Amino acid sequence: MALAWCAVGIENPVHLLFIAVVALIVLGPKRLPRLARALGEGIREFRAALESGAERGPELEPSTHAAGGEEEGDQPRPPGRAS
Repeated sequence: MALAWCAVGIENPVHLLFIAVVALIVLGPKRLPRLARALGEGIREFRAALESGAERGPELEPSTHAAGGEEEGDQPRPPGRAS
């Protein structure tokens, strides 16, 4: 008996068709083109930001604590001491 390999990922065209049909039913034929257009614009802006960031190079900024500064608990402990 031979076993057939089945693709079960999102790459399968049947899955993409199913997603498209569900999106059409949920969003309707009027909202779907607007959503696709907004998604395309967002992807274009994201790519443009990535390209402009690559052209400028990395910006080196001093790392800071998320709260805005160092607190008493942020100090490194000497080796061999557990808290």
